[in-house]
Amino acid sequence: MAARPAPADRFDTRLLAPMMLGAVLNPINTAIIAVALTPIGVALGAPANETVWLISALYLTTAIGQPLVGRLVDIFGVKPLFLTGGALVAVAGLIGLVAPNAHSGLWWLVVARVILGLGTCAGYPAAMHMIRAEAERTGIRSPAGVLTTLSVTTQTVAVIGPTLGGLLVGAWGWRATFAVNLPLGLASLVLGWIFFPRRTGLEPPAGQRPHIDWTGIVLFAGSMLGLLVFLQDLSARLSWLLVVALLAGAGLVRWEFRAAEPFIDVRVLVGNGPLLLTYLRATLTAIISYTFIYGFTQWLEDGRDLDATAAGLVLLPIFLSGIVFAIAFGRRAEVKWKLTIGSIAQLVAGVLVVLMTGGSPIWFLVIGMVVLGIPQGLNSLAIQNTLYFQADPERIASSAGLLRTFMYLGAIISSVIYGNVYGARATTGGLHILGSVVIGVAAAFLLITVFDRTLDKIGRTTVSVADAQEHQQLSS
Repeated sequence: MAARPAPADRFDTRLLAPMMLGAVLNPINTAIIAVALTPIGVALGAPANETVWLISALYLTTAIGQPLVGRLVDIFGVKPLFLTGGALVAVAGLIGLVAPNAHSGLWWLVVARVILGLGTCAGYPAAMHMIRAEAERTGIRSPAGVLTTLSVTTQTVAVIGPTLGGLLVGAWGWRATFAVNLPLGLASLVLGWIFFPRRTGLEPPAGQRPHIDWTGIVLFAGSMLGLLVFLQDLSARLSWLLVVALLAGAGLVRWEFRAAEPFIDVRVLVGNGPLLLTYLRATLTAIISYTFIYGFTQWLEDGRDLDATAAGLVLLPIFLSGIVFAIAFGRRAEVKWKLTIGSIAQLVAGVLVVLMTGGSPIWFLVIGMVVLGIPQGLNSLAIQNTLYFQADPERIASSAGLLRTFMYLGAIISSVIYGNVYGARATTGGLHILGSVVIGVAAAFLLITVFDRTLDKIGRTTVSVADAQEHQQLSS
C-alpha cells in the first residue's frame, strides 16, 4: 500500500524516527564505552594503554568518515548511505558479541569499533540533509522544532550513554555495550527502508552528479589521521606524524583551491568566517563535554570510589538538565544568547569541579552535573542551528559531517588532556587541573561568542505561518 503524501506545508513527521535513530548511533557508542573499558581490560587481560584504542578507533574513523559520507549523501542521496550504515552497525554489534574471551579479543573489538564508526557516519549528515530538503519542500525557513528534536536526541543521548553503559555492564556484562548495536542497526535498516525517499530533490540528477574528489579525500584522510594519532600520544618519536599532517593539509588546501568539484570547498570555507567560528565552538564544546564524560567519570570511580553503575547515575542529571533547557528554549531561533548563557554555565561548572574533593557529598556532585547540563542543552542546539543557516544548502550533509569532525577533534584533545593530567590513576589533584582547563576553554568560548556580531542576525526574523504550524504540530 502506497504511503500517503506528506502535507505540503508541514514537516513529514514520519521521517523523525529514522532520522533520530540514525543520529544517535554515533554519540551513544561514543559514550556507552566509557564505563566498560575497565571491565573489558580485566576480562581480556589488556592494559589501559591498549583498551584506549576502543575509544581512539571510533574517534579516528568517524572524524575522517563523517564529512566523506556526508559528501556522498549530498551526491547520491540519503537512502543508500543510510541503509549501508545500518548494516555496518549491526555487523559491528555481532563481532563484539562473538569476539574471543582472550587478549586477542581486544583487537576484534577494535575492528568492531572501526566498522561501527563507518556505520554511524551516515546518521547525522542524513538527518541534516532531510531537514534541509523538507524545509525546501515546505517553505519553512527555520525548522526550529525539528532541529531542537535532533539536538535533544543526539546531545543528551551522548550524556546518558555512560548511565546506560553502567546499567548494561551491571546486568549483562561488557559485551552488552557492543551487542546493543545489533538491534539498533537492524532497526535503522527497517525504518530507513520504509520512510526515507529515494530522492529528496537536493541531490543532483543521476546524469549530473559531480565526480568524487578522491585526491582531496586521500589528502584529508592523511592530514586528519596524522594529526589525530599524534595527539593521541604526544611524544617526540611521533613528531613525524605531525609533519605528515601539515604537509597533507597544505596539499589539501592547494588541491581543493584548484579542483573543479572539490571534496571540501576550501574557497567557500575560507571566505565563510562565521562558519569557521562555528566549527571552533564545536571543538571547544567537545573538549569540555568529553572531559566530563570520560575524565570526570574516571575520577568518580578512582577518586570518589563509586562503581560503574553509580558513576553513570551521577552523570544522569546532565541528561535531564540538558533536555529541560533544550526543549524550553529550542523553538526560539536566536542563537547568541543561548551560546552566551551556555558558556557562563561552563565556567561555573569548571569552578564547581575545582571545589570537589574525594569526600564531596553526592548532592554537590549532582549540582555540578545539573549546571553542566545547561550548556549541554543550549550550546549544542545553538551550534546546530547556526550551521543550518551558515552552510551551503547543496553541501549541508558534508558540512554537518565536518562539524562532527571538529567535535571529534575536541574529543581527542580532551583525551590528551585528561590522559596526561591523570597518568596511572584519576586523582583529586588531577581533577582540579581538569577543572582549571574547563574554565580556560569556557572563557575562550565566551570571548569568541560575545564579539561575533554575525550571530546577532541568526533567528532575528519574523516567523512564517508555515513555521508556526510546524512548531504546533511537533508540540502536539
